[in-house]
Amino acid sequence: MPLHLTKVAFGATSLDHLATRLRERSADGPVFLTTRYLPKRHADIVGAQADAGGSLFWIIKHTLVARSPILQFGEAEGGRVAIHLDPALVLTEGRPKRAHQGWRYLEAADAPADLGEGVLAGDAMPVGLIGKLAALGLI
Repeated sequence: MPLHLTKVAFGATSLDHLATRLRERSADGPVFLTTRYLPKRHADIVGAQADAGGSLFWIIKHTLVARSPILQFGEAEGGRVAIHLDPALVLTEGRPKRAHQGWRYLEAADAPADLGEGVLAGDAMPVGLIGKLAALGLI
């Protein structure tokens, strides 16, 4: 089972805003994030098989809302590490998640399920409502 990462979508106000940012960045070339250090468990994230790789799960308003498959790790300017992403977002079931700095590991068993084909993000519970219900301890 692949290992995943979570990261706050800093500056993204909505899922549509995040999708637009990723689409615009993909027009300029490969989409990647930079980080100071290579994750120690990077081999568990990328996986040996193309379909066994992990994803970067995005947090917006304290909720995991979507994921971007991680393609590979590489080098970036200034000795940093690049996390190369597939620019297409895969919508997931909303799951409360506290904000954090940088990235954190997410085990496959704890990852939210993808929304099925033909299901729109609006068909799922709104992100703001998920956050409020989580704060009340109802989900």
